[in-house]
Amino acid sequence: MTGTPLGEPGSAQHIVHLVSSGVATSRADLVRELGLAPSTVSLRVQELVDAGLLSESGEGASRGGRRPRLLRVAAQGGVAVAADLGSHHARLGVVDLGGTVLDAVDLPHDITAGPESAVDWLCERVGELVARQGAEGRAVRAFGVAFPGPVQPATGRVLSPSRMPGWHRYPLRDVLAERLGIPVTVDNDATMMAVGEHRVARPELDHLVVVKAGRGIGSGIISAGRPHDGANGSAGDISHVRVDAAGDRPCSCGNIGCLETVASGAALIRELALQGVEVADTADLLRLVADGDPQATTLVRTAGRHIGTVLSVVVNFFNPQAVALGGVLATAEPLVAAVRGVLYERCLPLATADLEITTTVTGVDAGLLGAGLTALRHHLPAPTPRIPAPHVPAPAPAHQEESAPA
Repeated sequence: MTGTPLGEPGSAQHIVHLVSSGVATSRADLVRELGLAPSTVSLRVQELVDAGLLSESGEGASRGGRRPRLLRVAAQGGVAVAADLGSHHARLGVVDLGGTVLDAVDLPHDITAGPESAVDWLCERVGELVARQGAEGRAVRAFGVAFPGPVQPATGRVLSPSRMPGWHRYPLRDVLAERLGIPVTVDNDATMMAVGEHRVARPELDHLVVVKAGRGIGSGIISAGRPHDGANGSAGDISHVRVDAAGDRPCSCGNIGCLETVASGAALIRELALQGVEVADTADLLRLVADGDPQATTLVRTAGRHIGTVLSVVVNFFNPQAVALGGVLATAEPLVAAVRGVLYERCLPLATADLEITTTVTGVDAGLLGAGLTALRHHLPAPTPRIPAPHVPAPAPAHQEESAPA
């Protein structure tokens, strides 16, 4: 579920976001950001402090008046378990309200075998993480999942993922919530990567494209400061855009000539094998690139040009402030340089005049951060309003009768 990631202006979710992102560090900052009366902001902040979501201590720099007390996200305000799923691996961990990743671990698992076995495996791993958080005194508020395929925003259902038979229309969010007994959010992995990068590393940007280049290729979009899923959850799916260089190569989506067939990690591994070089996975491919192997380097550079060709249309159309490349292939400098070169070559000068083309700051944790923070935003505990005690008039003093004279 996405749509209003920060909640309504002035809501608990919005205030916690402003504090966690560093936009507001005091009640006075919140008054300026929210445009609300100081008394209203003070009441809402106190509710969040009482609910254990914010803490207030120390003194900030004075702007001419009394030095303000500093607001921070409470360390024990709650965490979300998060899973960033790939087709053959998963990264699991815990995300707190301040955007810190804890207990992260990478595990092999093949979710292409079908949803039932994947859910069983995932619930067991998540159960272990939830138990560990309880032992360490952290309250688990929710579970966030970044899934490697389109997800229907309103329902958390998986829709038509490539290379994953049995997953179409699978109600992943509802099944996990019922099995685990905690609230669950599910969204596309590239979208969650964009959310993580935006919230933690680039909160000042309103328009951002984050590309996930790994075994497959996808992109997540931040528009007007919010993740953009599109009508059916397929926004940003550049993997299945046709490119001339792919010719009639069949794609896993059932079409031919898609970007994925010439620029994904899986495609590069297949092409190397045709050239007589066997590699087990993308990590082996990248080791060859790091060692200066000419065949691997040429393939990765060419893949970057193909990705850049598709992204040039996205940049001209969407006009983002930044394009950030993530995923395992983005660690190869020849690919990043090729993408950058094609964008400057093919895009309108106005679209690239102030465009930042770089790699993600949050790296391997981008998807975890996006999934965890999204789950926390949607499932923060509601603060208990401070209801003033009713005014009861003080009883009048008892009338003292004068003593009768003796």
